[in-house]
Amino acid sequence: MAIKTIWFVRSGLAVSMGAAALCLAILPLRQSSAAVAVGVHPGPMSRTEAFARAEQLTALGRKIFSDASLSASGLQACASCHDPRHGFGPASATPVEMGGQHMDRPGLRAVPTLRYLQAVPAFTEHYYDSEDEGDESVDNGPTGGLTWDGRVDHGADQAKIPLLSPFEMGNKDAAEVAAKLRKASYAADIRAAFGESVFDNPKDTFDAATEALAAFEQSGPDFYPYSSRYDAFLAGKATLTARELHGRQLFEDPAKGNCSSCHVSEPADDGEPPLFSDFGFLGLAAPRNMAIPANGDPGYHDLGLCGPQRTDLAGYSEYCGLFRTPTLRNVALKKSFFHNGYFHALRDVVAFYATRDSDPGRWYPRNADGTVRKYDDLPQAYWDNLNQDPPFGRKPGDAPALTDPEIDDIVAFLGSLTDADLQPEATGH
Repeated sequence: MAIKTIWFVRSGLAVSMGAAALCLAILPLRQSSAAVAVGVHPGPMSRTEAFARAEQLTALGRKIFSDASLSASGLQACASCHDPRHGFGPASATPVEMGGQHMDRPGLRAVPTLRYLQAVPAFTEHYYDSEDEGDESVDNGPTGGLTWDGRVDHGADQAKIPLLSPFEMGNKDAAEVAAKLRKASYAADIRAAFGESVFDNPKDTFDAATEALAAFEQSGPDFYPYSSRYDAFLAGKATLTARELHGRQLFEDPAKGNCSSCHVSEPADDGEPPLFSDFGFLGLAAPRNMAIPANGDPGYHDLGLCGPQRTDLAGYSEYCGLFRTPTLRNVALKKSFFHNGYFHALRDVVAFYATRDSDPGRWYPRNADGTVRKYDDLPQAYWDNLNQDPPFGRKPGDAPALTDPEIDDIVAFLGSLTDADLQPEATGH
């Protein structure tokens, strides 16, 4: 399947277009704040200039992404947690990564992949399908935004989070990052891309770096190759096994797995390959993970959309416990799952979906009297927010929506979503 790419820096995301589409680069629709401040590219660019600009920023962003000297510890780069050899996700199975000045500060959430984020829309509380826009009957609710809670919309803004987080790269402010960039081996590349005066103002320097990181994280071959066997299958260039085909059927069956209701598995009307996410938010009630140090405080709860890391929706109780639906591409390679990294095996995740409500004792701890403490990581006041669509919504003792062999077949199908560059023969693992 031929894919051409344009870099949509106005939204901080990339959009891949079909081969027949007009691939006019639209970089000039928005200068970065750094570019505006230092007078770089004040006017529109030709198609050739725009693509050259995108390539320049991508090359610079690649260098910044791998630079551990930008962290307070000097030991942690973006690539430390978003490992290119692991689909730009973590290489370890730990639920959270360590960071900070002395690499002793644990994070609060599992590290998500950075692949296949180019089409995530800006966050909105009310998302309507484009063909039915304005019809309240198809309001899909909160949708979009980057990170588990969708609190930023643009790639450049997302890149600022780990640079300044006290439990990630640990810089105290933009000025500290700018000082390190000024000494970096690629400082001349920053000047070439953003002008000689880019280092005059720390904010300009910081914004320039995050703009370059955003451009790199939009680069097609690295971040959205669409090279899995399933992509080849959709293009008529490969086959799936009988087991994988059955798993796909179960994945899409609304009475069985019902997975595709959120993890969209069919190409878009324009032929765009599926991203296996509708970018919506769901409450799934993953069990509380006591391996996360913050969870040692019984009063602490990560409630996703309503906080505590996201603050603008803190008063919206109907959003508590909701997290953004991740892509399932390369999911078979993951070593921890859900926002809290509770599960470490893909089969357990599918089995949890199938039996969360019919056999809660399988997943949740028990109280002293032997009763199951179901949904133990979500206060009961928010239980109405939990998804009850199939395969959920059953009662204890009911037959699960999926049998064990059916779960195995879905897992087999999910294995077909691994990109070619991450296959064992490509990585040497």
